[in-house]
Amino acid sequence: MTQEAKFASTRQLAGLLASILLFACLLYLGRIFFITFISSILIAFILDPIVNALMRFRLPRGAASFLACSLMLTVVYLMGLAIWMQALGLWEDLPAYSRRVAELVDSATSQVESVEKAAQDIFVPKRLRDNQPPPPDTKKSSKKKKAPAPDPNVPPPVQEVRIMQEDGQFLNVIYEKLREYYDAALMASFVPFLVYFLLSWRDHMRKSMLALLSTEGQRQNMQRAWDGIANVARAYLVGNFLLGIVLSIASAIFFWFVKLPYWQVVGPMSGFLSLIPYLGLPLAVIPPFAAALPVYSGLPAYLLIGSTTAVFHLLALNLLYPKLVGARVHLNPLVVTVALMLWYLLWGGAGLVLAIPITAGMKAAFDNIPSLRPYGKVLGD
Repeated sequence: MTQEAKFASTRQLAGLLASILLFACLLYLGRIFFITFISSILIAFILDPIVNALMRFRLPRGAASFLACSLMLTVVYLMGLAIWMQALGLWEDLPAYSRRVAELVDSATSQVESVEKAAQDIFVPKRLRDNQPPPPDTKKSSKKKKAPAPDPNVPPPVQEVRIMQEDGQFLNVIYEKLREYYDAALMASFVPFLVYFLLSWRDHMRKSMLALLSTEGQRQNMQRAWDGIANVARAYLVGNFLLGIVLSIASAIFFWFVKLPYWQVVGPMSGFLSLIPYLGLPLAVIPPFAAALPVYSGLPAYLLIGSTTAVFHLLALNLLYPKLVGARVHLNPLVVTVALMLWYLLWGGAGLVLAIPITAGMKAAFDNIPSLRPYGKVLGD
């Protein structure tokens, strides 16, 4: 290989790495926009069969899309109303939870102190313990003189000014946190409109995208890639949703049987948290453990709740998941792990949720484009 060829190859590699770095920076800086837009696309894939079913009754696509979005918003509203009603009941029982948490903290503190005392008895020689001075007697402390009343003409001390400055910094931190949630809530308000336009203008957008391609073969490849992405995303999301419903029902029935408070909300929370890759099991046991604090105090009850939740999780992932989701999404475990790490670094918790559907959609597009099929095999199982 000549010197010029080596230089051209190095320059091409550097350009590729620079492009990847620039694309990663763009994904990170515009994460709120991309999360909103990709979530809207996935929701549109889920609602598209409903729109097609409504169009069989001779409804135009715009009206069918509006009815499908209205159904989605109604379901979200009813779920939010149920959660709000349960949250009000939890607010009323908050003193009981506070007392229980205080009791657990006191018990843990006493156990730690007893362990420290036992360790001291074992490792510290008795002669050193006998030579230690007795602890100071706080009951015989001398009486302090009463501080004089502050003079109103004297300016406040530096300490009070410093406290006021710290309070101002604390308020600034709270404002910045609320501003982040405000931006997320503002972008989330665009989701219903994006979903509606993606559904109602689907055919127009597809024809416009296909018209950008020059040859008929490229149009067919793009059409197959579009259909493959839609089928894989729909299978993944619908399969996970059905799996979450099954887990929610099973968990809610078990929590009702053991007299767990707020089982109507704890069951669905535990069921859907169980679907998060790699972190599902530890996250699924947090809601029932928190709800059991004012009811159960013994370790066997928590072992029963944790073991039953783990059994539901393992049965769902090993028996139901391959049939509902795995038959359509063929990703090898290494790709799934790397995708979860990468998208978590870029988008945080939302990246964990969107990592697998994004990667599965990329694989579906690669499999349906002949020039990119080797990359699809790399991602496959």
